[in-house]
Amino acid sequence: MIQSGWWIDPGIIPGFLLAMALIELTPGPNMGYLTVVAASRGRLAGGITVAGITAGLAAYLALAVFVLSRGAEVSPIVLKALRWAGVLYLLVLAAEASRPSRPRAAASGSGGALIARGFLANILNPKALLFYAVLLPGFVRRGFADPPAQMLILGLTHICISVMVHLGIVFGVAQAAGRWPKSRRRWLRWLSAAGLVGVAFWLGLSR
Repeated sequence: MIQSGWWIDPGIIPGFLLAMALIELTPGPNMGYLTVVAASRGRLAGGITVAGITAGLAAYLALAVFVLSRGAEVSPIVLKALRWAGVLYLLVLAAEASRPSRPRAAASGSGGALIARGFLANILNPKALLFYAVLLPGFVRRGFADPPAQMLILGLTHICISVMVHLGIVFGVAQAAGRWPKSRRRWLRWLSAAGLVGVAFWLGLSR
């Protein structure tokens, strides 16, 4: 029952926004993959990939609202399996990024494939699951809306912030890549692949 007239505690807003900024600006699978897509295929492909990543965030938010808010917990085994699946997926993406792209193959990449890959990159990101399973419930307070409603409001706020950050990455990287000399595009591919490998190692070593 709402006793204060607020759906969420206004006192948690500064801390919540700070947490969102730190989470979104920390390098991770989403940021690494978006950088590769925007650098190699441009703004449109990057924007479509953002839609896939956002769908993955929405799936985790639904899990938090309808399951975790009722007392369920995420098994450490699930988190560990998810982490290593994410590492393997990033290494596969790094191998693909290092290969020269054929014009015909690049042109034939569908928006659906980009959305699916963005969705998978986020679903295999344990940082996203930990956020919705551990951090988000920590901002829920008694005396305001029901816990599922508070988590929904906070989760949607996070998704809006993440969309803005991800689109900023896409536009910034695409613009920088457009200025990269064509004679040195091979180095750009290797740099992108190395970045994904670095994120994979970071994910594998994180706890």
